[in-house]
Amino acid sequence: MEDNKNKVIKLPLIPLRGLSIFPYMVLHFDVGREKSIKALEEAIVKDQLIFLTTQKEIDVDLPTPEDFYEVGTISKIKQMLKLPGDTIRVLVEGISRGKIKKVIDEEPFFSVEVEEYKVKEYKEDKELEAFMRAVLNSFEDYISVSNKISPEVLITVSTIEEAGRLADVIASHMLLKTEQKQEILEAFDPKDRLEVLYKLLLKEIEILEVEKEINTKVRKQINRLQKEYYLKEQLKAIREELGEDGEYDSEIEEFYERIEKAKLPKEVEKKVYKEIDRLSKLAPGSAEGGVIRTYVNWILDLPWNKKTKDNIDIKRAKKILDEDHYGLHFVKERILEYLAIRKLAKNMKGPIICLVGPPGVGKTSIARSIARSLNRKFVRMSLGGVRDEAEIRGHRRTYVGAIPGRIISAIKDAGFKNPVFLFDEIDKLNSDFRGDPASALLEVLDPEQNKEFTDRYLEVPFDLSNVMFITTANSLGTIPRPLLDRMEVIEVSGYTEEEKIVIAEKYLVPKQIKEHGMKKNNLQISKSTLRDIVNYYTRESGVRELERQIATICRKAARQIVENNKKVIRVTKSNLKNYLGIPKYRYEKVRNEHEVGIATGLAWTRVGGDTLFIEVTPMKGTGKLVLTGQLGDVMKESARAGLSYIRSKAGELNIDEEFYKNLDIHIHIPEGAIPKDGPSAGITMATAVISALSGIPINKYVAMTGEITLRGRVLPVGGIKEKVLAANRAGIKKVLLPIENKKDLSEIPESVKKKLEFVFVSHMDQVLEHALVKGDRKDEN
Repeated sequence: MEDNKNKVIKLPLIPLRGLSIFPYMVLHFDVGREKSIKALEEAIVKDQLIFLTTQKEIDVDLPTPEDFYEVGTISKIKQMLKLPGDTIRVLVEGISRGKIKKVIDEEPFFSVEVEEYKVKEYKEDKELEAFMRAVLNSFEDYISVSNKISPEVLITVSTIEEAGRLADVIASHMLLKTEQKQEILEAFDPKDRLEVLYKLLLKEIEILEVEKEINTKVRKQINRLQKEYYLKEQLKAIREELGEDGEYDSEIEEFYERIEKAKLPKEVEKKVYKEIDRLSKLAPGSAEGGVIRTYVNWILDLPWNKKTKDNIDIKRAKKILDEDHYGLHFVKERILEYLAIRKLAKNMKGPIICLVGPPGVGKTSIARSIARSLNRKFVRMSLGGVRDEAEIRGHRRTYVGAIPGRIISAIKDAGFKNPVFLFDEIDKLNSDFRGDPASALLEVLDPEQNKEFTDRYLEVPFDLSNVMFITTANSLGTIPRPLLDRMEVIEVSGYTEEEKIVIAEKYLVPKQIKEHGMKKNNLQISKSTLRDIVNYYTRESGVRELERQIATICRKAARQIVENNKKVIRVTKSNLKNYLGIPKYRYEKVRNEHEVGIATGLAWTRVGGDTLFIEVTPMKGTGKLVLTGQLGDVMKESARAGLSYIRSKAGELNIDEEFYKNLDIHIHIPEGAIPKDGPSAGITMATAVISALSGIPINKYVAMTGEITLRGRVLPVGGIKEKVLAANRAGIKKVLLPIENKKDLSEIPESVKKKLEFVFVSHMDQVLEHALVKGDRKDEN
């Protein structure tokens, strides 16, 4: 009978996947979902009580209240242990049943009102006593049939006198489906619970007895197969006596001949002879024989001594690099230096080159060009999303279907032991319970270790020191430090507007015309049209999207040639929209006049530089600072630092020293849907605020970048090349840069330098001197 005075309590909830917990049961499980971790933290802070219920479907990652059962167990957290990878292992003890009355909150974790069911035990009830005895007897039969539960459990269970607890403890030891466990959990009355459990026990015993019969039949069949194997072995011996086993012997002989031709290292040769000796003693059709054959073939197919002869001709290499890539002068110079050293020091354990840059700038094709210039085979392995260590080191032969790792497989496919091996997207490696591929790569990419690289499948060392390894990455941030330490980083920055136009003219347009089945004179795209495609239809550091847009034009032109029988298609600025639609992007241009409170900043993005127009408006208020436009934490801190500097210098700047008491200042950066962060806009925001408070306009032809300190010092920033190109594109005439960024001017093309005036500043006073239009004060406040 249920107690009528059931308590209703508020508890955090965790939905369990594939697990159920009963009262009096101790259970440990791992928690990884953010909601569940927050629920745990809430429970620990309060009284360590938590409500555990089971998900209806195990595959649901983000469950809603409809996805888990209403009835669960109120449990007490006994222990918590943090595991690697933001996972927490929890030990809990079930206390009592509970039923969700109301879901209070779903965020940031599930919070529910739970009715706690306290059950009164029946006194001297003969029917209940009979149920308990029947369940105990059936559980004894279940233990004897299943062989999966220790008999000692029965002794523990036999001592339980409470009917409800007996049912719960037995249910916790049985291997049941989630629905069956839930059925027991939802039986609040001890009598009902025992009845449900008794039916399940009888059903499980019946199934287990059928399983036992099947196992007995299978065992007899295996004994028969062993007998057949013994007889086959006798037959094989008889055939050998009669000299009828020639085909098998010829296969062994062929292996011996291949070993002599392969000229294997002594250690490897010894291992192969041992495996062939084992093979010769096995039956021709045995499964183990097939495994050994595959292994021996892998060993003999590898190029242990085959190498391509390097053709290191620096002039030829330079010609190939110039043919395949336009621009990238620093990258080409570094590669030619590397090749020159390879020629002088033939056995040099050279550094591993890591080409780092945005997508589409030609990192992979640079590696291909290096292979072509060296006259070596080129092998590429993409590491994007690789999370299994066996991809690098291979599987042990004990596993069914084991194969070597992708490195050894690629060397075999290349046919030579000294290819140019490209590891693409090394920054996108992952790790999980299957191992850490980044750690496995440490041996591969270390010139001191890779001479004896041992694949788990081969179990013998293979010399990788002759391989020229090159890696590519989009950023260095996600590459583990020990791995990065083994590589020499070469930055492959984005292309300028002029470089993109030349690349399109020389490479992309001719390539796409040929791929779309047209002749060179069928399609004409003017230089000014290519400039519009670069500026208004692509926004990237590389040229991948530019090539896609040119391919779109080629497709439409091909259709016109076929449909209208045209001989020549001319794409101009005026008809470009007919091929590519309306422009996808726009670039901010210089404003029409000098304005108060609007400063032009320069920003770096993943796809190149851009201009930021920072707007500031002071309003009557109480000194609040309002920041809008999707600003990140760094930009918010820069704005506050700039405001503190202005307050400290208010008198010198001819600004009311009490402005922070009676004015609210609103700083806004347009295009609020685009997140913006970084240290580039510190001096820009400060200049805009000073202009707004003093009423002095800002020169529309001046753009700036730099971080500000509380004392007004200007600190250096990154991405100078991209920012200067953006300023040039927007029609800016003067660029203010931190004095410590003077060295970065060498990266900027001469054609751009001639169009701009560069002013290097170290303090905010110098910024204001060049940015503000003196003698043109406007009282807008």
